[in-house]
Amino acid sequence: MSLPEQLDSSEFDKLNESLLALLDGKSKAWVIDFSAVDYLGSAMLGLMVNFRQRVQSQKGRLVLCGVSSRLLEIIRTCCMDRLFPIAKTRQDAVKLAK
Repeated sequence: MSLPEQLDSSEFDKLNESLLALLDGKSKAWVIDFSAVDYLGSAMLGLMVNFRQRVQSQKGRLVLCGVSSRLLEIIRTCCMDRLFPIAKTRQDAVKLAK
């Protein structure tokens, strides 16, 4: 699944449904690649926290990668860097998630 550069409310709802459908209990390692994303609003940040909680409830691990400096600033401002491990590359993120 690819993330669009910006999400409107209908795309957000589709993304939320798609993410929740992926939580099948079988996958333990999760990576969200933000390479194509420049900005996240509060709704998306909330979705990320919710998804993280669901992943953790299934004894999984969620790692972010491809985070731009602007997006990293947003994540740090919200103190979410304490919640999410952040890797530079997708390959590094996959290793961290395992």
